[in-house]
Amino acid sequence: MKPFTFKYFEIQQSKDVFRVGTDGVLLGALADVEKASEVLEIGTGTGLISLMLAQRNSNASFLGIDINEEAVLLTKMNFEHSPFHSRLENIHQDLKTFKTEKKFDLIVSNPPYFEESESDKDKLARQTIELNFQQLIEASARLLSGYGILSVIIPVEAGSNFIAIALENRLFLKRKINIRGIENSKTKRLVLEFSFTEEAVQESDFVIEKSPRQYSDQYLELTNEFHVFKSRS
Repeated sequence: MKPFTFKYFEIQQSKDVFRVGTDGVLLGALADVEKASEVLEIGTGTGLISLMLAQRNSNASFLGIDINEEAVLLTKMNFEHSPFHSRLENIHQDLKTFKTEKKFDLIVSNPPYFEESESDKDKLARQTIELNFQQLIEASARLLSGYGILSVIIPVEAGSNFIAIALENRLFLKRKINIRGIENSKTKRLVLEFSFTEEAVQESDFVIEKSPRQYSDQYLELTNEFHVFKSRS
């Protein structure tokens, strides 16, 4: 497969690993990484999100874990060939058995969200076979520092359930971004961020395209330091 070229790094891709997609780009550009020193990405895939976050925060160190060995090898290659390689580490690890004394200021994930089905396409990355929301949230509550943030992107239909499970684990919603694919359409994705501190929720809206295949000014501005394309009129 062709690599995906960004301004400051390149993503090698594979048919056996979930490819670069808009969800990952959005989370990499929107997650609250500015004050983080230690970042954990759960389910790295190609390493896209960690690479974008490393570009945004030059002081943070990153650890990525993935249960898919093919993804781990691909991420390691992408990390090693990036200008941020000294701050990036990736290991083959199941979150359910992951143990560390370290606490993370930011945990970020574009988690699997489809129920198990007969489809074999991107099975581990897309279907909740090896990781479900309950497991992700419980592990995050254990691994976060006292002021840490859990940041995810999920389908809008899953939002209420995810927020409820987080609350059961004393993680309070602090930020909610409603993502619409095109102007005047329904919300299709949510970027949700949680912390141990209960506070007023910051809610905003984000539109990817102003018309079919025409990126919105909002999206172009957000991704200006990452994408190599120019603004379209």
